Amino acid sequence: MNEDMPRKRPPFLSREKTRHGRHVWYFKRAGKRVRLPDEYGSKEFNEAYAVCLTGEKPLKIEPASSSLAWLVGRYKESNDFKSLRPSTRRMRDNVLKAACENAGKNSFAKITRKHIEEAMGRRKPHAANNFRKIMSRVFQWAVKQELLAINPCDSVDPVKAQTDGHHTWTIEQVEKYRKKHAVGTKARLALDLLLFVGLRRSDVVRVGKQHMKNGVISIRTEKTGSWVHVAVFSALQKSIDATETGDLAFLTTDWGQPFKSAASFGNWFRDRCNEAFLPIECRAHGLRKAGATIAADNGATVHELMAMYGWSKSSMAEVYTRESDKRRLARGAAERIANNV
Repeated sequence: MNEDMPRKRPPFLSREKTRHGRHVWYFKRAGKRVRLPDEYGSKEFNEAYAVCLTGEKPLKIEPASSSLAWLVGRYKESNDFKSLRPSTRRMRDNVLKAACENAGKNSFAKITRKHIEEAMGRRKPHAANNFRKIMSRVFQWAVKQELLAINPCDSVDPVKAQTDGHHTWTIEQVEKYRKKHAVGTKARLALDLLLFVGLRRSDVVRVGKQHMKNGVISIRTEKTGSWVHVAVFSALQKSIDATETGDLAFLTTDWGQPFKSAASFGNWFRDRCNEAFLPIECRAHGLRKAGATIAADNGATVHELMAMYGWSKSSMAEVYTRESDKRRLARGAAERIANNV
């Protein structure tokens, strides 16, 4: 073997001989063929190979381009960011914009664990942990690009918050809403879809007639990418049939257009809750939790809940079945005491 041939060739490389007798290198993958600089192992060769492999050009940082805002801008141009789901990109973009408004002019190389912890301290627990997670992704990408030696978020612990998350609607609150918003109104259809199908806001604004076949709604969830298949029973079917819906989305705005985002739908739905004089904690996601609670209380198994709600891990479903089991066992114990005293 020739001395100039690599002993262990990186993937997707091929060495060919031209009609003039010269050896040249090509990057070949998925039908694409790119000519690389001739000198194997040179800086130019390695940079060109990296571009072909990752689709990203190596970043050359200048002294004037050392701010956090500059780094965030480069991260948002990367494949790491572009490959995220649209809803995830929007959420991260909002957090990153706020971070840049506060510290965008600061040098990202001088950001330490203390700075991250101070920023988290100015936020509520959930927002603090979300901030830490997103900034960690940015700095992790910077380390991969050799712009940083370490990720300052690695040694930062998440905030431990004593919270059950979104408020779970009670049966009384559901009935109060249903009494205010009759079948045939968009407000009632929104509640019925959230409760009976168990969709997140990001999915309930997309679901429409094209997702329903033979009495089953089938939709790939935006957050996890998993498919859910939920049977449409009479109460929901009656609500759909009685309501003026859109062509591609059951739920539309007052102007007959689909909601632009999950957030805009959430604000609209909160107004409908206000009309029913429900407490401020009653929000769209709480109906998803209410549905899971009702299903678990009536004997739904972990796998049944996972299938309906699109959870990939059993731990989420077990939250509901565990609480249901506790209530059932406590009732049994109390009944035994009552029957023997």
